Amino acid sequence: MTTSSDLDSHQNQELNLCAADYSLLTDLYQLTMAACYTGEGLEQRQASFELFVRRSPEGFGYLIAMGLLQALEYLEKFRFSASQIAALQATGIFAGASDRFWSLLAEGKFTGDVWAVPEGTAVFANEPLLRVEAPLWQAQLVETYLLNTLNYQTLIATKAARLRDVAGEQATLLEFGTRRAFSPQASLWAARAALAGGLNATSNVLAALQLGQQPSGTMAHALVMALSAMEGSEDQAFSAFHRYFPGAPLLIDTYDTIAAAGRLAKKVNSGEMKLSGVRLDSGDLVTLSQEVRSLLPGVSIFASGDLDEWEIARLKAAGAEIDGYGLGTRLVTGSPVNGVYKLVEIDGIPVMKQSSGKLTYPGRKQIFRSFAAGQVKADRLGLVTESPVGEEALLQVVMKQGKRVQPPESLATIRQRTAASVASLPDQTRRLDHPVSMQVEISAALQELTEETKKRTTKNTKYTKEKYLYPNF
Repeated sequence: MTTSSDLDSHQNQELNLCAADYSLLTDLYQLTMAACYTGEGLEQRQASFELFVRRSPEGFGYLIAMGLLQALEYLEKFRFSASQIAALQATGIFAGASDRFWSLLAEGKFTGDVWAVPEGTAVFANEPLLRVEAPLWQAQLVETYLLNTLNYQTLIATKAARLRDVAGEQATLLEFGTRRAFSPQASLWAARAALAGGLNATSNVLAALQLGQQPSGTMAHALVMALSAMEGSEDQAFSAFHRYFPGAPLLIDTYDTIAAAGRLAKKVNSGEMKLSGVRLDSGDLVTLSQEVRSLLPGVSIFASGDLDEWEIARLKAAGAEIDGYGLGTRLVTGSPVNGVYKLVEIDGIPVMKQSSGKLTYPGRKQIFRSFAAGQVKADRLGLVTESPVGEEALLQVVMKQGKRVQPPESLATIRQRTAASVASLPDQTRRLDHPVSMQVEISAALQELTEETKKRTTKNTKYTKEKYLYPNF
């Protein structure tokens, strides 16, 4: 018997997240559907769900798949503890659920297979980033977490890839988005996806150290103001910070950017200071960078302040003298990747959604990609039973019976794949203004299955309506 005290005991007002909580990090309807499946005796039927994007965010010609590592870690750790089950029971919501449902949660774990495109791969609308093949109750319950990590990291990785594509290989790109990310957890995922998407480093110390990377950053206006007030001048603030961190760029726009650059130039020219870089965070970055370059010709110039790929393209076109960029707010926020997770097959029966504007393709699918002279020529969306003809099959098996089949890839490997994947796309797909996404061909076999499934579904729906309206039919 459970009481409200069971629910109270599970409270955590801080709302911190740990791996043990992952199974409850789901939407209520995942659990209620699993309870219904169990009551109907369908919970162990084999189901296939595919995660894909119906359409890319506006202005995006492609997406870079990311978040698979966290998805697989989640699936491996998927468990329900006794206290979690007690807390669910205490809600009273599941009063009508069968005892079998609670036994399933207590004993169950993820035992399915997962197919996915490798992280760092460019994908397009309606192409599955991932497919889960598992008992129905398991495949249903994992939907929310999988969408959360793949949607967000795919967005950040795509933005990072576009930033790298625009800025060029020689530019230093730093991820500064922690304070603007939607949560502490999101800031870690954003840092990882940004690095995997092509950025050089992150200022997020925890993310960098957990990923085996060197954190990178500069200084804030507060230090300049505080030391100027206490020690007498901006120059003394620069000298103090430089004394402890000689390799870090100095932020020179707290007061008068050009005056600060001129005073620093005197110290550099006299040999009093070896300066690695300066950062500009405000003002007319084109004019300021040009003037600073004339004063400090051998010093790297970094820019920050609500930058994105369009602003970097504008700065470059206007002749800005900038060697590196700090990317924050506009990298870790913005139009979401609206990925969905849909049932495509149950117990060997292909199924599809036919809602207006939300039609899905039935059956387990594969992406077949063809190349010509190292460039993506075409993508074909077909069934897993089809064979590639001079094409590369993008979806690979990454988990069998709940266990990963290969070790995690390094960030360097994923970053290299991202760069190669973007470089292989047509120019019209990579451009920022009015990009033209690749048109994904639907194979003849998939088209045929879609029509057959539509006819079968329409027939079943019609029969059900007629039987309801005319009981003697």
